[in-house]
Amino acid sequence: MDWVPVALVVALAMGFTYTNGFHDAANAIATSVSTRALTPKIALGLAATMNLLGGFAGVRVAQTIGADIISVPMGGAGVAVCAAALVGAICWNMLTWWRGMPSSSSHALIGGLGGAALAAGAAGATVKWQSILDNVLVPMLLSPVLGLLGGFAVMTAILWLFRRSAPGPTARGFRYAQTVSAAAMAFGHGMQDAAKTAGVVALTLVASGHRSPDDLSIPWWVIASSAVVLALGTYAGGWRIIRTLGSRIIDLTPPQGFAAEATAATVLYVATATGAPISTTHAISSAIVGVGATRSAKSVRWGVARSIVIAWVLTFPGAGLAAVVAYELLTLVT
Repeated sequence: MDWVPVALVVALAMGFTYTNGFHDAANAIATSVSTRALTPKIALGLAATMNLLGGFAGVRVAQTIGADIISVPMGGAGVAVCAAALVGAICWNMLTWWRGMPSSSSHALIGGLGGAALAAGAAGATVKWQSILDNVLVPMLLSPVLGLLGGFAVMTAILWLFRRSAPGPTARGFRYAQTVSAAAMAFGHGMQDAAKTAGVVALTLVASGHRSPDDLSIPWWVIASSAVVLALGTYAGGWRIIRTLGSRIIDLTPPQGFAAEATAATVLYVATATGAPISTTHAISSAIVGVGATRSAKSVRWGVARSIVIAWVLTFPGAGLAAVVAYELLTLVT
């Protein structure tokens, strides 16, 4: 197969990565902006830089996406599956961004892959259900629980350790600390989300015959391209979602912002070390809720949290259905 179809899929992959960047920029900076620890411009610059660096550290996640979610037939049908998956994920990202809902770009991509593979079943594509259970669904359920409990525990520890400290100096100190925690969160986002797109491009290279199916390595130019485009998308920002995470769930204080970011970053690092493609949105959203619950259950705006959970639940079928439609349209025009 020539490089033209592959180049088109790579372009779609970079388009998805860009939407991922501005869709998920809120994950890294919403808490820091809402507590005024960082100005929006500085926060976006920091997040973009750390996304870029983190993108080079998530190869294990890329290998999971590229080899353990679906299998595709060789030739045009396999390339079409990858293209349709990316179209489905982009459509879902744009819809949830428009609605201001912090859904998971990662799960949109995985849902797109699954939907496209099901649509192409007659052509030889298959969904690796057991691998999805082990590598996607179990981490998907565990990461919000860990974020919720971790956020609650970290914030409880902060409240106890600083119980006799003056509120003003304490708040200023945690605003400085949030620079570190926001950077850590953005680095973790880069490790996870740049790698996922890289995995789809690697799968496309295998389907098109440009790489061996036994070669699990990810080409350096794929990792670099994903990291750069993710950073550019992050710098563009996604202010609708930033407002949701930063102020609509709870009114964050600097200590709470630090606790949420530190907790979410830790969850991301552990998941990346195991190769599990988890959602950065799930990690930070659940950590924010856990942090807020230390104040009182009433301080959390549960209606907003419920809307976010609904968006999470709809992500797999929504992106998958869009990918099915995209695959059927591609088969009609090719």
